[in-house]
Amino acid sequence: MAIDYGVKRTGLAVTDPERIIATSLTTVETNGLMKFLADYFSREQVDVVVVGEAKHMDNTPSESMRYIEPFVQQLAASFPDKKIDRIDERFTSKIAFQSMIDGGLGRKKRQNKALIDSVSATIMLQDYMKTLK
Repeated sequence: MAIDYGVKRTGLAVTDPERIIATSLTTVETNGLMKFLADYFSREQVDVVVVGEAKHMDNTPSESMRYIEPFVQQLAASFPDKKIDRIDERFTSKIAFQSMIDGGLGRKKRQNKALIDSVSATIMLQDYMKTLK
């Protein structure tokens, strides 16, 4: 599972058990994220949770990291059986938006920030799976 953590919304993506293809799962309101994850983990097998690292171009942490790091700590404490990996999330939102254009999505649907968040999580998960090969 990949998590594109945001202050308001969080995009989620998952992969099949063979880790062949990443798929958008959903976008949830961040204040309900931990409950959503607990419910999801009780129904589905998830071995690894990949969380994006927000960085500037010079590789320093962005302002978003002050929200992401406490979430990662809470995630680790709440689900100690889950391995947590990190991946650079720079440009995922821009790539997601461009993918939506390339896929022929209409202007109104491209303005759906929740959709962009879940597509961003999917891109993060695809990038992560490439590192495993």
